[in-house]
Amino acid sequence: LSADGEITSKPMVLFLGPWSVGKSSMINYLLGLDDTPYQLYTGAEPTTSEFTVIMHGPKLKTIEGIVMAADSARSFSPLEKFGQNFLEKLIGIEVPHKLLERVTFVDTPGIIENRKQQERGRGLLGSCYPFNDVCQWFIDRADLIFVVFDPTKLDVGLELEMLFRQLKGRESQIRIILNKADSLATQELMRVYGALFWSLAPLINVTEPPRVYVSSFWPHEYHPDTHKELFLKEEISLLEDLNQVIENRMENKIAFIRQHAIRVRIHALLVDRYLQTYKDKMTFFSDGELVFRDIVEDPDKFFIFKSILAKTNVSKFDLPNREAYKDFFGINPITSFKLLSQQCSYMGGCFLEKIEKAITRELPDLLGSIGLGKKPNVLSCDVTGCGETPKNRYRKP
Repeated sequence: LSADGEITSKPMVLFLGPWSVGKSSMINYLLGLDDTPYQLYTGAEPTTSEFTVIMHGPKLKTIEGIVMAADSARSFSPLEKFGQNFLEKLIGIEVPHKLLERVTFVDTPGIIENRKQQERGRGLLGSCYPFNDVCQWFIDRADLIFVVFDPTKLDVGLELEMLFRQLKGRESQIRIILNKADSLATQELMRVYGALFWSLAPLINVTEPPRVYVSSFWPHEYHPDTHKELFLKEEISLLEDLNQVIENRMENKIAFIRQHAIRVRIHALLVDRYLQTYKDKMTFFSDGELVFRDIVEDPDKFFIFKSILAKTNVSKFDLPNREAYKDFFGINPITSFKLLSQQCSYMGGCFLEKIEKAITRELPDLLGSIGLGKKPNVLSCDVTGCGETPKNRYRKP
């Protein structure tokens, strides 16, 4: 793991989507930031150009990205690897709100518009940072991902396909928000709802589609002659969903650690196989660099990946990209590694056995013990502080 902060951090809720769909307005609404000095900027044009982390603090204040990255106690210190251009586009806001004691929100730039700008800006001094990689970093660590759409301008094209490629494997965390729902009459809204599912079906290849919330997440009154009762129920359901994520925080963290351990195990097995193949092919007269280059360029010729699948309980869907190992061994020479069979000691045991034990026994047992210790409870806003939020919801007719 990149840092201890990633284990001890609060659940993270990530807001993604095109520009001007109401991501920032939704956060303002949920936290009651409207008409305060710290409300997030909103408007019809692209307004959010930064990645904004909204977290708990004793008083309202902003924190610069370079300060967040320099603090190793925070879970955001690994973002320093994306460079100074990105840190200038990262900002933290501390808010003394009860809900933020248990969860952190992350607002993102309009993902579709920003990708296009990044492409246009390539090569301009100081104008670029790896936008897709930054998005992936947040996606990989989010406990809940709200993908927000405006029903009056659904933009389902190549950029959205790229977004859902990045979300692959995170389907259980995704929630679709059809925001600004009261801007359409009920019949038109149902047509848009169906069109959205039709567009997303090829992009989300799972048996159970993500939950879709249909409402208008802002403090304004609903337009007349729209489905007000439905919208209010959807808001309450969303808050209960958020509450459930907070309640399941510890289970999610353990599952995250186990998932990471599985990736480490597969990586160790693959490196071991590359190294064993290298040793088998080397002779006294061989040029080690040429031998290994041949293995890295075409690992299938030496059955590197197939042998891992054949001899271990590894899913083919968990295997990393073959191309990634060209870069990996370009930085880490094969001669710097030892075989797994040589990484054992009398007192400490073997590295591979220990990680296998953690994956198959220790982490599942820990997960089970937490589940047994939990008392069934009714979802309550007293736990999350959602009773404070959204304050304006109850003023809607």
